[in-house]
Amino acid sequence: MTVETATSISMLSATLPLATGPISEGDDHLRLIKSVLQTQFTSLGTSAVTATATELNLIDGYTGTTAELNYLDLTTLGTSEDSKVVTQDASGDIVIGSTAGDQTMDIACHDLVDGGLKLAGTLVTASATELNLIDGYTGTTAELNYNDVTTLGTVEASKAVTAASTTATVNFADKILQRPEIKDYSETKIGVAAAATVDLDMTSANVFTVTADQDTTFTFSNPSPTGRSCAFTLIWTQDSSDRTITWPTEVDWAGGSAPDVTSGSGKIDVYTFFTIDEGTIWYGFQAGADMLTPS
Repeated sequence: MTVETATSISMLSATLPLATGPISEGDDHLRLIKSVLQTQFTSLGTSAVTATATELNLIDGYTGTTAELNYLDLTTLGTSEDSKVVTQDASGDIVIGSTAGDQTMDIACHDLVDGGLKLAGTLVTASATELNLIDGYTGTTAELNYNDVTTLGTVEASKAVTAASTTATVNFADKILQRPEIKDYSETKIGVAAAATVDLDMTSANVFTVTADQDTTFTFSNPSPTGRSCAFTLIWTQDSSDRTITWPTEVDWAGGSAPDVTSGSGKIDVYTFFTIDEGTIWYGFQAGADMLTPS
């Protein structure tokens, strides 16, 4: 028979040598098999191959490289290493870097479309710039919550004082402003249209002006609560018909009676009022009668 030739296991024929062939050719086949095995397995040396077929077959279909297989060559489960896969330890913990601050984990996306980092099941949508706003913050969570105001511009207990977003107004909502030193301040003044009945609302101003065009009955509304002083000023400008004023019955005038209204077109009278019992009694004073209009 003809002795086969081969340089790899796949070239060996399972049907050779024939049982009827010469013994010498069988000897040649043995030498051929030895040569093929030594050619194919050049690095086995004296070590025994103990892997089972099932274990060897784990790499069946593997398309990567030896270097990529070595990504699995870890020192410690659960601790990240350069050029190695990230694993968790038996407790489910993952340490990024063996020393604090020596590794970087870059989350490529953080939105609802692409997915991203979740903490306890909640997607983190804040950007790095937004998260870094608290870099260097030395306070507590409770102190951060001082900023959790209900309405911008309205003072609340245990909250930061803010100004309204459009008017920059700060509404103290009857809260106490203690021990301020006030410089260059003003009071709100509004002109109230003349009418048969005019209400002076303490929440709208502290100084009111009225230019008369008819007899007027005044009412006062929304003073501060009992136990707090609430005061305002009224500037009345007379017209040529000498209009009269009817004051609220709650006004207690200095001397026991309301002062006369100055007659004459353009004449100006100034009145001041204050209460300490939420308007049960208003103490009234004519601060100035027949005031001259500045020339």
